[in-house]
Amino acid sequence: MRRSAIVLLVLAVVTASLAAPANAANRLTAAFTLTGTQGKFVVTNPNATAVTGWSIVFDLPTGVTVSNPHNATLQQNGTKVRLTPLYYIDTVRANGNTEPFSPTFTLSAAAQPTSCTINGANCDGSGPEPPPPAPVTATYTGSGTQGKYVINNNTNAPLNGWSVTFELPTGTKASNAQNATLSQTGRTVTLTPVHYNTTIAAGRSTEPYSPSFTLSTSVEPTDCRVNDVKCDGSADRPPGQPNTPRVTVKTTKTVTLQWDAATPGDLPIVGYEVHQGSTLAAEVPATTATITGLTPNTAYTFTVKAKDRKGTYSPPSAPVTVTTSNPADDPTPPTTPTNLRVTGSNSTSVSLAWNASTDNTGIAGYDIYLGTNLVKTVEGTSTTVSGLSPSTDYVFTIKARDLYDNVSGASNAVNASTTDIIGNGYARVGYFVQWGIYGRQYFVRNLDTTGVASKLTHINYAFGNIDPVNLTCLQGVTKGTSPNPQDPNQGDGAGDAEADYGRPMSAGQSVDGIADTGWEKLRGNYNQILKLKAKHPHLKVLISLGGWTFSKYFADVAATDAARKKFVSSCIDIYIKGNLPVVNASGGPGTAAGVFDGIDLDWEWPGAEGHPGNHITPNDKANNTALIAEFRKQLDALTQQTGKRYELTAFTPADPVKIAAGWDLPEVAKSLDIFNIQGYDFHGSGSDNSWEPNRTGHQANLHNDPDDPYPFKFSVESAVDVYLQAGVKPRKLTIGLAYYGRGWQGVADGGKFGEWQAANGAATGQFAEEAGNRGYTNLIAGVPGCTVRHDTVAVATYCYTGNGGQWWTFDDAWSIQQKAAWLRSKNLLGAMIWEMSGDNGSLTTALDNALR
Repeated sequence: MRRSAIVLLVLAVVTASLAAPANAANRLTAAFTLTGTQGKFVVTNPNATAVTGWSIVFDLPTGVTVSNPHNATLQQNGTKVRLTPLYYIDTVRANGNTEPFSPTFTLSAAAQPTSCTINGANCDGSGPEPPPPAPVTATYTGSGTQGKYVINNNTNAPLNGWSVTFELPTGTKASNAQNATLSQTGRTVTLTPVHYNTTIAAGRSTEPYSPSFTLSTSVEPTDCRVNDVKCDGSADRPPGQPNTPRVTVKTTKTVTLQWDAATPGDLPIVGYEVHQGSTLAAEVPATTATITGLTPNTAYTFTVKAKDRKGTYSPPSAPVTVTTSNPADDPTPPTTPTNLRVTGSNSTSVSLAWNASTDNTGIAGYDIYLGTNLVKTVEGTSTTVSGLSPSTDYVFTIKARDLYDNVSGASNAVNASTTDIIGNGYARVGYFVQWGIYGRQYFVRNLDTTGVASKLTHINYAFGNIDPVNLTCLQGVTKGTSPNPQDPNQGDGAGDAEADYGRPMSAGQSVDGIADTGWEKLRGNYNQILKLKAKHPHLKVLISLGGWTFSKYFADVAATDAARKKFVSSCIDIYIKGNLPVVNASGGPGTAAGVFDGIDLDWEWPGAEGHPGNHITPNDKANNTALIAEFRKQLDALTQQTGKRYELTAFTPADPVKIAAGWDLPEVAKSLDIFNIQGYDFHGSGSDNSWEPNRTGHQANLHNDPDDPYPFKFSVESAVDVYLQAGVKPRKLTIGLAYYGRGWQGVADGGKFGEWQAANGAATGQFAEEAGNRGYTNLIAGVPGCTVRHDTVAVATYCYTGNGGQWWTFDDAWSIQQKAAWLRSKNLLGAMIWEMSGDNGSLTTALDNALR
């Protein structure tokens, strides 16, 4: 082959063509011709096999623009133009070319392209071979406000799964995605594939089903990444080299270094590593580090490296050498710091200040003690101790340490208390049941349409299960429970991933009125929760683990330190980080991130009877304490990475026997934000009539009833008193309210309208499988003639249909108002609700009004 040029002078028409030289026989070439202002590229493939995937990039003179493309799309930025073929010419046949469908376009003025490349190589075939393409690349084309990314699989194996992220200028929004789902957080947009284009065949692209979208302004995205790699496949620039670290403090055993922030590369810097030779000495998020455990009077050499989000390191800084101090040079301790005082606090931290100590050689720092534990060392005379538990008392002392590690005496002790997690006002915690979307037809949307979402502070999503084999949090299964409530294996392996994140919601079931397409990675209740939180950003949503049916294996996951660590890590991974198992094309890494703000533990019951078949051990009480502490520890560790604090609550018993068997209240209080105390189910008759079928009784009375004939006396007041007597702060406690009723049939009047009278089993329930149980709204409407009465001594609501009829016990607006007034008088944190589907909004409104 040879280079040739043809010039045609017909009606002032100029045509130029470029062909590839012999040294590039196996490379695609692109020959350009110009007729007036009409340009055309003919792409030739000299190979014996077809070539798939190509694009052309070229420059035009300043001021010349391209338009009206055929058989291709064009993207122009300044003088640079990218031409991308339409899918039907993306493959060039063996020993063939793109004719008769070669791409054409119109120029605003007759001009020849320069710096032309095809797939990174010169269009005429000259020059060295371009580097091989990255395994996966993504190419953007745009016209006005319409954009599209073509994802290319440049390997010889199928690509299963991809996502594209890119940045937009502040204020620009992306919408109307086609062939993908789109999410935007601030400036960052993420495209994820739908079912039919999730997999890209070897050597192919997403055409003709590439993701497209609409932008609110005509701009070009930046910082494009496909599967977290630059879209053009180039390597990320590493962070710049930090400057030489400075020694700010040295003692006999420590060295404190400081350096200037390194210049970021293509990714943000997330931290720095200090190395002593080849040994990692410290890893810190900021530009200072204290290296401890050193040997006195010894020389050490340190370097610093910056690290970006993907773990790419900068070159090491220049070394700094320092010799630790000799303790023999100064045996005199500093003076004791004085006037330690609290300068502020919130729900998770306490701020302290003190008067400085003096020393003959200088103060290296101050050690802050929480009780007898050293929790922090600082250089100045003030600090904030974070990572504390809400509504908790602490005792702090301070010791000064000089440059030769002589330590002063302890300062005065100071008592400090953190505030509760609510601040001003009261908690309103409502349980939303996963299965409510079925027979109850109660959707996340109902929380909004009934007005209760604006009145709640927390929603606990019930329930997450435990994998009986792996002893981890169980998700990604759709398996029902046994219909027999006495089956000891009733909940084994059960779950409903379909309701959680697989089920498409119709427009009428959706919080924002927009129906799911069925291709989203996150659907179901979880997606609706995200929409609800967007509309009501004050809401905290927690995943509730366990419950009556799913508590069987809690004793196993809590049994050892290794088991606790494994279980807690799995729960955080699934629910807080949002790494859901893939089920029917829904789920996947990070898909549920942001749904949950914490974890609610509902172990029913450690060390005591619960559901038939539950595992119970003599060590449950200690193990329960350790499990809760492990949740707090791992959630706090995640906070260090994300900057967001995650809440930890528990559903806890009213029965003093169960409390004694499974709950070390003072220790557990160090980790928990809220104790949601069971304030209901004191009495009742279940569907199998195995509970208390022969006598009625209040299920949620506030005070003990002197007429109660049962040998054990339950009440909300007596339950709360156990917690307060154990030293739990009242602003950690909520009391449970029953948005449902427990009912009996065949109830004698006994002169007390059926109260504490003989009965003949459970009354007909709202559902056939739930005898003796009705949601409040259903109960009021569905039990004719049930006259509502109030026991003003016990503060309990009930209704009775007449002699030999039905008797139901429940909470109503009256009892809720009475309980709200009582909890306010006790300075409790608030109320918890089981469960929201029982209410049409009237009960929550009554609660909200009473707590204002």
